[in-house]
Order: sequence, then C-alpha cells, then structure tokens
Amino acid sequence: MLLENSYYKIIGRSGEGLDAVFRVALLPDCEVYKGHFPGNPVSPGVCNIETIKECAMLLTGKRLLIDTIRQCRLTAVASPSVCPEVEVTLSCSPVGKGFAVTAKIADNERTYMEYKGEMTVITA
Repeated sequence: MLLENSYYKIIGRSGEGLDAVFRVALLPDCEVYKGHFPGNPVSPGVCNIETIKECAMLLTGKRLLIDTIRQCRLTAVASPSVCPEVEVTLSCSPVGKGFAVTAKIADNERTYMEYKGEMTVITA
C-alpha cells in the first residue's frame, strides 16, 4: 500500500536527473496518526522510510524494493502538528540491480531523518 495521498501529499518538486527535493505535506487525518498517538500524532519511522522509498520511485521512474539500509538516523520527532510540511531531499545513483539512495527529511528548523541504503528495481 502506498502512503502517498493518505499519509503525505507531494505539494512540490524541484531538481534534475536523479537528485530532487520533494515538498511534502503530512496529512493529519491519516489513520496512522490516530493510532500513533491519539491526541499527540507522531510520524512513525517506518512511514518516513516508506515516504523516502516512494519519492525515490517517482524520481527514478522504477518500482523499488528496499534492499539494504546502511544508515537510518531519526534525529527529531516529526509530527503533522509540529511540522505540517517537510522536504524530502533525495540523491539516487545506479548500482547493481537498483540504486544507492541518500535521503533526508527536514524542514527549516531541523532534520528529522537521515537515510542511506540500496533499493532494488522490481522487474516482475
């Protein structure tokens, strides 16, 4: 299940080639936030990783599967009430059967996640 348009919505995109910045609105009415946590919504790390993967798929034009996570640092708590909009900055480079992906989720105030890993192209 893709999270785009339920957990987040892309409201802007800039960049060239395999480098881009996606401007993303976190959608507070998403079911994820109702359970994580009621009255104090927090963006789960797994949803942040999925957001990075989905943005990487849009950037590369390929269906991707996370193969290896080399680094995933949650450096601050993201929440639609604290940071309703964030930027997902991505850099992808071809490697093996997919892409090496470096990403960051941040706003003007802080960085919420730093990510490095490999994603494999799904061919079937």
